[in-house]
Amino acid sequence: MPELPEVETVRDGVARHVVGGRVTDVQVFRDYSVRRHVGGPVDLAARLDGARLDAAVRRGKYLWVPLSTGTAPTGEALLVHLGMSGQLLVSHADDDAPAHRHLRVRMRVEMPDGAARHLDFVDQRTFGHLAVEELVPTPDGRPGGLGTDVAALPRSVAHVGRDLLDLSLDDRDLAALVAQVRRRASGIKRILLDQTLTSGVGNIYADEALWRARVHPERRGDALRPVQVRSVLDSARAVMTAALRAGGTSFDSLYVNVNGESGYFSRSLEAYGRAGQPCSRCGTPIERMSFMNRSSHVCPRCQPRPRGVRPS
Repeated sequence: MPELPEVETVRDGVARHVVGGRVTDVQVFRDYSVRRHVGGPVDLAARLDGARLDAAVRRGKYLWVPLSTGTAPTGEALLVHLGMSGQLLVSHADDDAPAHRHLRVRMRVEMPDGAARHLDFVDQRTFGHLAVEELVPTPDGRPGGLGTDVAALPRSVAHVGRDLLDLSLDDRDLAALVAQVRRRASGIKRILLDQTLTSGVGNIYADEALWRARVHPERRGDALRPVQVRSVLDSARAVMTAALRAGGTSFDSLYVNVNGESGYFSRSLEAYGRAGQPCSRCGTPIERMSFMNRSSHVCPRCQPRPRGVRPS
């Protein structure tokens, strides 16, 4: 599943390639891909037709594009969730290349310089979705996400916590986040995956952050010292920043950025997917554990198991 660095790579590509353009045609090839849009595919196309794409904004794994008509914002945004395998691909509208076999929605975008581009939503597993949603004020009066200075976000994203790469996040926010983590009796990995607390961290980067911080994923939040929690959060921020520089993590052909280019951070992973391989710090083989119908990967020496916790 795309995590924060993957979605940020897509956001940056959308910002560079189609923001400022105007939608002149919308084709929905699979109604299920717009299932969250209340009015259905015909209404979604009508709301997008003629709208200008004003920005590309992200909070956690959610991406949205505020819309305007003429010089006035509509108060709405195109919301994109990539799900398990969603992609946004940009191509020249006059390109004769055949459409992707998993193309679900196509938007024709006319740019200010007269060039026409296709913005395609491609999704093999169909867990992703598009919708046009109302923008609502942020509770704290700060920008809704990375890529905007407007204090608004889609209504369905209002419950999502700010992510660790959010430029609005300051030391007071991090101190409050540390305190919230330390009030919880759940394992630290489960806490990291709670998108209402801090968004965008998924299974891959949780494993990598905990390996960097030398913390076992089943250590309870309320059993960690403040310095340990801060180390985990700083490690999560560092590993996602490194992944962002590499263009995200790619294990197959399903994750690509807006130009169809895969990320390469998977070559730099220290824990995730490396079961049986030596830890780069101590040489002990990385172990795989079952976790919420998925897997966790740990170094048993660098990340000692908490007392009383059975191997899984």
